[in-house]
Amino acid sequence: MTSGPLAETVTLLQAKALIRCLAAEQSVLILSPPGVGKSDVVRQAAADAGLECKSLLGTQIAPEDVSGVPRIVGERSVFCPPRVLLPEQPEKFCLFLDELPACAPDVQKAFYSLLLERRIGEFPLPPGTWVVAAGNRAEDRALVRTISSALINRVLILNIRIDVAEWLLWACSNKVRADVIHFIEQVPEALLRPVPDKAVPFSTPRAWASLSRALDLVTAGGNITADLVRALAYGRVSENDASLFVSSWRGDDIGYIAKFAMKLDDLELSVRAINCLETEGIATVGDLVLRSEEELLEVRNFNEKALAEVKAKLAEIGLHLGMTLRPSRRTPR
Repeated sequence: MTSGPLAETVTLLQAKALIRCLAAEQSVLILSPPGVGKSDVVRQAAADAGLECKSLLGTQIAPEDVSGVPRIVGERSVFCPPRVLLPEQPEKFCLFLDELPACAPDVQKAFYSLLLERRIGEFPLPPGTWVVAAGNRAEDRALVRTISSALINRVLILNIRIDVAEWLLWACSNKVRADVIHFIEQVPEALLRPVPDKAVPFSTPRAWASLSRALDLVTAGGNITADLVRALAYGRVSENDASLFVSSWRGDDIGYIAKFAMKLDDLELSVRAINCLETEGIATVGDLVLRSEEELLEVRNFNEKALAEVKAKLAEIGLHLGMTLRPSRRTPR
């Protein structure tokens, strides 16, 4: 027995395969944190199947964009469905409902017959048409509304997890920079961080791919410097990850960088010290060394004895508290 609902997960490649198998008959809803690649995997699956992918953005549509608008035909009113949902040529396609959980309740209701019966009013979708939706979860602090039980019961939900090896393969075939790939290999947990409780950059697969592209563009302009790399990294990924990336980019020993990826257990700290630190979101050595002694002493139940233990263990691997990881002024070779 479990104390809460099960949340089984699949990787993006597994989701892509399931979409190809299911979407022609069963509507699929993909859920994940922001920046994971939900939209891309739907478009790739459709392209592989030779289907045109037509998108509707949930936050920018009204109920009539789904059900259509009425017109008088003889003595009756007939709803005319929008062209994006029912093309004039009866050819199958992929209908992608992006940000479905962000739709207003009346828009969600308008999707009921589309999701379950593959029809818009009295008009059925062309046979073989895919219906795939995607969105973020409530815990992701994104724009998400409560999804009605009626809607949930009309879709098959796939919860996505990030697989680092899978992303690295994608990155190598999509021209992501070698320094970004190498960094994720060394610090795999930096690929996806929890959504912060304030509006600041945070690390996601999309953020790392975007940072890679930004570095390429600046490099092509001949203006790349350590200071610019620092600015770009801090503007796109989580603060701690940006610090570690800048440090590795300037040519520091990768063994040094790997130390920051160590878990607290690897330091052989006491259970009490680890529990205190983890309640503050400090899970790795990289998280730890960016804190000052004063900050640690403000952690509940963390005392001078625990502080001394932490400092001694860090000293054994050549690190210390309060590291700023500022880059040097030279550019890489």
